[in-house]
Amino acid sequence: MTADKAVDAVTALEELAHERVDFRFKGMPPAAEGLTVAELAERRLNLFTDGFTTPVLALSAERLEHNLALMETYTERHGLAFAPHGKTSMAPQLFQQQVDRGAWGITLAVPHQVRVARKFGTERVFLANELVDATALRWISAELDRDPAFRFICYVDSVRGVELMQAALTAAGASRPVDVVLELGAGDGARTGLRTEAECAEVADAVAAAPSLRLVGVAGYEGEVPQATPERVHAWLRRLVALAADLDKAGRFAGLDEIVISAGGSAWFDAVADVFAEIPELSAPVLKLLRSGAYVSHDDGHYRRLTPFNRVAEEGALEPAFRLWAQVVSRPTPEQAFTNAGKRDAAYDLDLPEAQVVRDGRTGAVRDADGVSVTGLSDQHGWVRTEGSAGVEVGDWIGMGLSHPCTSFDKWQLIPVVEADGTVVDYVRTFF
Repeated sequence: MTADKAVDAVTALEELAHERVDFRFKGMPPAAEGLTVAELAERRLNLFTDGFTTPVLALSAERLEHNLALMETYTERHGLAFAPHGKTSMAPQLFQQQVDRGAWGITLAVPHQVRVARKFGTERVFLANELVDATALRWISAELDRDPAFRFICYVDSVRGVELMQAALTAAGASRPVDVVLELGAGDGARTGLRTEAECAEVADAVAAAPSLRLVGVAGYEGEVPQATPERVHAWLRRLVALAADLDKAGRFAGLDEIVISAGGSAWFDAVADVFAEIPELSAPVLKLLRSGAYVSHDDGHYRRLTPFNRVAEEGALEPAFRLWAQVVSRPTPEQAFTNAGKRDAAYDLDLPEAQVVRDGRTGAVRDADGVSVTGLSDQHGWVRTEGSAGVEVGDWIGMGLSHPCTSFDKWQLIPVVEADGTVVDYVRTFF
């Protein structure tokens, strides 16, 4: 990155702290209207007693730090480069923290996300998609020309895609080629990606004939392996590595300083570590690029069940960092209560929120949410069942764990970062 671009990136991050708090940001204290985010953080307000309104989503400061540190250590231990998937949070502050903790760069999915990352100084972007949008390619080409330090890699998985990319980059007058990796599909019925090695060779030929593209490696997403088991996932990853070795033997990577081999969501990164440790010596050093993203907040549902740390417990454990606080606003029967948090506030695509604690509306005392469960969500209400001596009353706050970080972050533009005693020490801004 040029000096001017580096200054611009630092300035952009600093400007987040100078943004004014107003009606756009759910859950913020009305008394904070007009304060900058930095001024609000300096006040170290208490989430429960200093005017935050429900529903409000909070990130645990301690657990966030724990998760960042754990994956930094894990990737270093296994000799992996790390490009965590930024679509999870779309939070430039977290991108920067991830890079500061040793990440090679950030993975993204669509052009808008790349624009966000570049605005805030991300130097290396892995786009886990084939990019065929001519307008986006023109912008990418301009970024590459403007900033010699910008590294951009994206998938290709079709001859037609290569043709569209080349046509767009030719029209844009691209002077730097766009680096691409062949995406190997995870099997029949999986998502995107080439299905056979013969198709991979055909697309590699097309890239070789496209002067505005450069083939730098192979990649894929093992989370799409049909009926995934450790054996099936390992087998597909070995197929990915074998593809890279065959392409290298055929001279497809001649002249490269490094060859990229990339995989790794948040459910099978232990398998990636196992197989990538077996990568044979190739004609150039290999960038073993892991792309897990959900770890940053982890969760209390989907990834709690799927995390590889369940299989390799000796390597540590991620901690769920989200808690959604909602208030009981109706108690129509002894078995039924309703909160003021619904689909607009909580992830629900994989699991419903999990009631964990109840904060007494009168005394502020916090207890386990025994006998309390969330059974459904309307747009702006949570359906809560109460059993036995749950003792939930109108005015109480219910703290809930969430499942699926990607659809939790995206419902909140400004998220308080909260210490264990309720002190808000920072605010994370998202851009979806």
